[in-house]
Amino acid sequence: MAGICHVALTSVIIFITLLSFSDVALSDSEKEGKYGKLLVVTVATKETDAFRRYMDSAEAFGINVKVVGMDQEWKGGDIEHGPGGGFKINLLREAVAQYKDDEDLVIMFTDSYDVLFLADADEMLRKFKAYQINLLFSAETYIWPEKSLANKYPKVENGYPYLCSGLYMGYAPYIYKALSYKPIEDIADDQLFFTELYLAERHKWNIKLDNPAVIFQNINGARADITLRFEGGNNLLHNTKYNTVPCVLHGNGPTKVYLNHLGNYLPNKWTFDGGCQNCDLDTFDLQGLPVEDYPSVVIAIFVGVPTPFFAEFLDLLTKLNYPKNKIDIFIHNRAMFHYHMLEKFREEKGPLYNSIKIILPAEMLGDAKGRNRGVDHCMSMECDYYFSVDSDVQLTNPDVLRLLMETNKQIVAPVVSKRGKLWSNFWGDLNSQGYYARSEDYVDLVRRNRRGVWNVPYINNVYLAKGEMVKTYKPNFEIEDLDTDMAICMDLRSKGIFLYVVNMEDSYGHIVTLDNYETTHLHNDMWELWNNKEDWEAKYLSPDYFVVKEMDRNNITMPCTDVYTFPLMSRTWAKELIEEMEHFGEWSGGGNQDKRLNGGYENVPTRDIHMNQIGFEQHWLYFLREYVVPICENVYPGYYSKAYAIMNFVVRYKPDEQASLRPHHDSSTYTINVALNERETDYEGGGARFIRYNCSVVGLPVGYSIMHPGRLTHYHEGLPTTNGTRYIMVSFIDP
Repeated sequence: MAGICHVALTSVIIFITLLSFSDVALSDSEKEGKYGKLLVVTVATKETDAFRRYMDSAEAFGINVKVVGMDQEWKGGDIEHGPGGGFKINLLREAVAQYKDDEDLVIMFTDSYDVLFLADADEMLRKFKAYQINLLFSAETYIWPEKSLANKYPKVENGYPYLCSGLYMGYAPYIYKALSYKPIEDIADDQLFFTELYLAERHKWNIKLDNPAVIFQNINGARADITLRFEGGNNLLHNTKYNTVPCVLHGNGPTKVYLNHLGNYLPNKWTFDGGCQNCDLDTFDLQGLPVEDYPSVVIAIFVGVPTPFFAEFLDLLTKLNYPKNKIDIFIHNRAMFHYHMLEKFREEKGPLYNSIKIILPAEMLGDAKGRNRGVDHCMSMECDYYFSVDSDVQLTNPDVLRLLMETNKQIVAPVVSKRGKLWSNFWGDLNSQGYYARSEDYVDLVRRNRRGVWNVPYINNVYLAKGEMVKTYKPNFEIEDLDTDMAICMDLRSKGIFLYVVNMEDSYGHIVTLDNYETTHLHNDMWELWNNKEDWEAKYLSPDYFVVKEMDRNNITMPCTDVYTFPLMSRTWAKELIEEMEHFGEWSGGGNQDKRLNGGYENVPTRDIHMNQIGFEQHWLYFLREYVVPICENVYPGYYSKAYAIMNFVVRYKPDEQASLRPHHDSSTYTINVALNERETDYEGGGARFIRYNCSVVGLPVGYSIMHPGRLTHYHEGLPTTNGTRYIMVSFIDP
């Protein structure tokens, strides 16, 4: 139905909009401007997001709105999916009857749910009167609903050829005369009604189509013809094919998503000069309210598969700046892998919240049914808000929940993306099959080059919905052949609910990559260095590493000649690496014969486990290139490391096993030696002594590294560990 011009929803209410042209607020009486009087009549259903947008666009151009016929039952058929809409004509005829003898009044009809005003009444009247006609209908590329009438239309050299009944205007007597042209049943098609009128009476009544879109622009079939023009603080819609700047925009047929995109900018919603012009519209401020007055929230957590950095995910949720006694938690866990962690979470954090309900993997509840169960739980709790969060979203902004509430949208998502990538939790556009398409502003929104609150066709991973919306519209995640994210978005769009994303803050959080997550280790997050690099850094690098990386080398600690110490790894990394090695358990015997090495011989043997034995060597070599080489090239200027190492291992020193290491040179250009546990707490003694300089480094803090030359100058020994167990991580780099 490519040519449908009808309003998208199924029941109708009449709204009469009276425009005057003064620069003050309009009164209820008509006022005459430079080009006369204009009465705008619109047909709509109820006060939806789309209707409020329509009214906002009218207000932007000083339009005073009078509303009649509120809550009337719609009798015009299902015009979204087929012919219908005669009921509109019958309602309109009654509504404008009082103006039928006013020859000076111009009446304009527009649909409302898919219409935006782009100019004031003065401009629309000026253009209309330049036509010197009695009635003007908008025009479009496609003919609807009777294609057989196409050959009866006059040939058009410049413009769109066929009538669209979603937008029209004319002198009041002719508008009434047109609406009374002949009887029409409520369920008959209004566009066919006006098409027959136009074809039969266009010469006699002096009716024309706005073929080149001077006043009216229908999008369907013309999307390639129109573009946004940003002129400083003023946004315009430009029809580049016919070089016109239309006054009214109509997202007819299947162009609602593109209209929503244009509505983010028109009229002047976001400008290059001023940014977001309406982000504070209808918002509120929660801060300062007593805790007892905060809205209640159900936080619904969905765990579909084993998820990296899941402990951090839960920890960040507990750090949300929101009263926990106003929060009920619902968790749908389909990953047995996280069962024990969630039970621990329930035990430790449950008393802080109003309630915690966990759906266990054993219930075998699919994703769609689980998400519907979450919505049901919200309704049963009579929640004010429903906050849905997937386990792959790390919410690093503790104010995110409050910030979303304060936008006052029915459903809104914070923009989150995979770090360093354009993969995000929203789509800017849809293709013809209803799947992802990139809008022209998508990259700018993800990168926050344009900040605001944006109407988009698809959101996922994390979003906040008003409880009243959930109760009224009961979002449905089960639509045949669609994934749950596609289903919910399609369901809400079909119900007239706008989906919003907000990107006003520098960050709300980010999405972790789930692909290739290894779950065969004791501490699986250690293997996420490639997939989720920034999360890995946050967990496993020393918090001070990047500070040292940027230091002048003269400011980096040098306890012995050409021996440097600096923070490298976190305590978490050190602890987990020790546990991984002990879990693997195959420590070498400490003899010279070593099958793990080429040639099978170790000149200076230690009790150790190599990184390749636990499947971590390639990760570690990448780590050396990314994080160790920059320090090396800073402290040893002029040397450019290849970061190649065949000896990467954890050494264990124990008094009754191997307490020390004899003097030796390392098989390296330079060596790093990382302390994994604490002197005086976990062990006594230990350390490295550089014999040539008679200088020792002992008691290095956990996670700190020694970096020193390997061959020739830095002959050294491992000092005896006298009590406990000492662990160090060693790499011989550039052998």
